[in-house]
Amino acid sequence: MDIYAHKSNLKLILLLLGTFLGTSTVLYTNHLANKMANDEKHKAKLWAEAIARKARLVRYTKELFTKLAEDERRKVSVYTQATKFLLSVDNNDETTFFNDIVTSNNDIPTILTDEDGNIHGARNIEIAKNVKTFAELPPAVRAQFSVYPPITIEYKILNYKSSKNYIYYKDSNLFTKLKQTLNDLIETFIEEVVMNTASTPVILTDGKQNVINYGNIDSAKMQKPEDVTALIKQMEKAHDPVVADLGEGVFRYIYYDDSDTLKQLRLFPFVQLGIFAAFLIIAYLAFSYARRGEQNLVWVGMAKETAHQLGTPISSLEGWIENLREMKEMKGKEDILSELENDVSRLSLVAERFSKIGSVPQLIPESVKECIEKNVNYMRRRASNKVQMNIYCEDNLVFKVNNQLFDWVLENILKNALDAMNGEGEIDVEASSDLKNVIIDITDTGKGVPKNKFETIFEPGYSTKRRGWGLGLSLTKRIVEEYHSGKIFVKRSEIGKGTTFRIIIPKV
Repeated sequence: MDIYAHKSNLKLILLLLGTFLGTSTVLYTNHLANKMANDEKHKAKLWAEAIARKARLVRYTKELFTKLAEDERRKVSVYTQATKFLLSVDNNDETTFFNDIVTSNNDIPTILTDEDGNIHGARNIEIAKNVKTFAELPPAVRAQFSVYPPITIEYKILNYKSSKNYIYYKDSNLFTKLKQTLNDLIETFIEEVVMNTASTPVILTDGKQNVINYGNIDSAKMQKPEDVTALIKQMEKAHDPVVADLGEGVFRYIYYDDSDTLKQLRLFPFVQLGIFAAFLIIAYLAFSYARRGEQNLVWVGMAKETAHQLGTPISSLEGWIENLREMKEMKGKEDILSELENDVSRLSLVAERFSKIGSVPQLIPESVKECIEKNVNYMRRRASNKVQMNIYCEDNLVFKVNNQLFDWVLENILKNALDAMNGEGEIDVEASSDLKNVIIDITDTGKGVPKNKFETIFEPGYSTKRRGWGLGLSLTKRIVEEYHSGKIFVKRSEIGKGTTFRIIIPKV
């Protein structure tokens, strides 16, 4: 069976096996990545639900504290009314009743002053003896008692003119502690939003998308307002924001995205596939490089051994020719000598060509036209009369070649063209040039080459002849590309109509 059919089948099997292994590995990894991604999603969902529930807890707590504040306001109002009655009533029973109401205030700090700000009494707060007016209170104390507007008490004792007293008050100690607890709860809520266990990038905003806080996001992305807006829109596309109702018309919006780990997990199968593909490519290139190097060594060894083997019979033939020259009588010896000399010269040329394989040949300027004519004329003498060979060449074209090796190139291509035409047809050799190169096109009217074989025909061992070794075009490619820094390829070919080979050699 054709060695290239074997090689193609082996490549196909290796490709299918590699594809199967790679696909199986990627699919399994993708399954694991999806499973981990679902776990990450579940974490983020649980976190979002926990945040929403805690927001409801904060709202309920605020509503409770609002009710407590209203209750404290009512207590202060009752306390104020009782104080008013104490100032205006003379009945002992009634005085006792209202005095009980006033003294029952054990938790709301209050200060009673007259119109001039003189302090006449205080409950649930210690005031220094030297402080006589509201203005003399320490600034911090005055600030605490100025949060709420003072309650005015208007009263009239008998026929005296009306008077006004003021009751200043602040939140009770218990309510203050509860309020601090609420603030701590809100702070904890914000911290849990920002520093979430799911490592989710998150932005906390108010109703106008003003950023209150953020977490798990590079601070550089939060510097410019347009970048923040774009990031919020991106998060909104990924997940619906969590709306936190904190009560009293206060809302917080929590925008979040998938964690970096989750994003990496989604990309991991594709990265793995890319690495696997890169590994296959590198392995293929390494294998091809090693195979090419091995072929080169084989070619060099074969060429040198051939040159060595040809050397012995050539020397012997040269000796026989000298003996024939010394013979005095031999009819037609000049014709025999001429043919023997031609064959010996040919053998010497073949030996010299092979001896140059593996070494650096000397390149000298040569006339393109003379080189082509020499090889075409040589092949004409060995071709059928039904084969026509034409030369079309620009004048004064010169390129740098090694004569013996480049003659071998033209000879091989012309010989392949003759074989492809089965003794009948036409061969055109056309030489032209561009700015840097000499271009030689050799066109035959033979059986043609399939497109899928344009590269294969230059590989060692490929041949369409039953007894061919498949070395001619392979040596031709090596001589053109490695020794002359040129190119050779099938320019075009059509089955049943012919083929054009193109050779490109640098100009002088």
